[in-house]
Amino acid sequence: MAIKETHGHRQKFVEEIDYDEIEKLEIVGKGSFGVVYRGRWRNNYVAVKHIDTEAERKAFTVEVRQLSRVNHPNIVKLYGACTSNPVCLVMEFAEGGSLYNVLHCKPEPQYNLGHAVSWTLQCAEGVAYLHNMKPKPLIHRDLKPPNLLLVNEGKTLKICDFGTACDKKTYMTNNKGSAAWMAPEVFEGSNYTEKCDIYSWGIILWQVLTRLKPFNEIGGSAYGIMWAVHKGTRPPIFEQCPRPFQELITECWDQNPNVRPSIDHVVQVMRILIQFCSGHDQPLMYPNYCYSISSEFEEDCTSEDSCPDISDSYIESLRSHKGINGMLTNDSLKSNPNLSIPLNVNVENRFDQYEDLKILTMPGFDKMGAYQTVESTDREDESNSQCQSQDDTNNVKGVSGTHPELDNLYLMLDQQLHPIPPDNTCPQSVQIFEEHKQLAQEYLKVQTERAYLSRHMEQLAERLSQEEILCDEEVDDDDEELKKLKNEKENLTQLSQNLKKQLEMIHVKKSNHSNENEPSS
Repeated sequence: MAIKETHGHRQKFVEEIDYDEIEKLEIVGKGSFGVVYRGRWRNNYVAVKHIDTEAERKAFTVEVRQLSRVNHPNIVKLYGACTSNPVCLVMEFAEGGSLYNVLHCKPEPQYNLGHAVSWTLQCAEGVAYLHNMKPKPLIHRDLKPPNLLLVNEGKTLKICDFGTACDKKTYMTNNKGSAAWMAPEVFEGSNYTEKCDIYSWGIILWQVLTRLKPFNEIGGSAYGIMWAVHKGTRPPIFEQCPRPFQELITECWDQNPNVRPSIDHVVQVMRILIQFCSGHDQPLMYPNYCYSISSEFEEDCTSEDSCPDISDSYIESLRSHKGINGMLTNDSLKSNPNLSIPLNVNVENRFDQYEDLKILTMPGFDKMGAYQTVESTDREDESNSQCQSQDDTNNVKGVSGTHPELDNLYLMLDQQLHPIPPDNTCPQSVQIFEEHKQLAQEYLKVQTERAYLSRHMEQLAERLSQEEILCDEEVDDDDEELKKLKNEKENLTQLSQNLKKQLEMIHVKKSNHSNENEPSS
């Protein structure tokens, strides 16, 4: 057992491997650090990961530390490491290649729904193992098809590339991974938990069912994808998708991490669903397949992963402009699906026509979406009509950004709400800047309206308070008058009784006097 000092800590490896014992055969790709070779070591085919730079060395340290802790059939096995030059990891080799290759590289292997469900279930089981590890659970943070490998004729899936994994006990503050599978809270804020893996898993489930690349219509820019996800956009739900999968997908990629299910719940649901999906035990047929990663994938990696590093200022701009969190909904989703009906979806066909697909957006951003349903268009028209009517009847109608002199109106806002100056050489950066300015102006308009309405409400409350005081005073006066009247009534009643008594006494005296004056007979 080899031990090596790394950044002041004693890092324990599975086994120290002599690099001379490894026979390098061919390059098969590039991971979170270094070049990956297929090689042979002690009569076993292995994947050899080399590192060169200091940044790669940090990822190497993370992967060694995390892989040395795990042992699960759905997580790639670490044989050992070479700690002297060259520094590398020696891991089990996945002869089936990555799941990404199976989904998108030519020629495309054919697979069925059973395969798709089995792959995602195995991925969920591997993630569940990581999240439930003791004493320090792990979060992968970079779940995506290129990091999911296939072995055993494509029937077994293994999670790899732990260069971004971290302890679940801690909150991550840096932003790693790939934009298309990255949860919004990862780039919106510094605090995120294991629920970011749930989001990534939901995107993967959508991807294996549709055989489409998520957010491919947006383009390869990480900026564009992050901005769309931040505004609430999600991949389109296709009409043929069985209802249980629709519900699970939308729950997993919900904008609010607290709404997403736990990985244990995901595993439980998938174990039920796989009972209705046959064919997962059939070997996958690879037509003219080779071990090396295809040029198409390398091109995708260039457009997706090798973009300039996303600056801290851009991340901070997203943090300061929070999207509206909430549950994603789809009118076609129903509760309590009938699981007795066999599930069926054609995963061999590519859904290149988007006319029948529904882009799911977060409430409040319907008008920002790339694809709109009839209902969202109607709501937008109604909203625009109401806003126009309101603009004609109040004093804040000028804050619309349509006048050139109001173009910099956003500068009146707090500093943290100002859009970040764009990179004028990047059209998408300029577009995001203009959208941010428009949103800032709309925010100022809403805040102005809110201040006006708040002031009006305070005035109404003050008037109401004064009226209540006057009303109370009038009630007090009425009570006092009533009391006086009652006292006067009592006095008059007493006077009346006294007068009656006096009258009776007078009558008696008169009667007696009359009797005395009568002559006797």
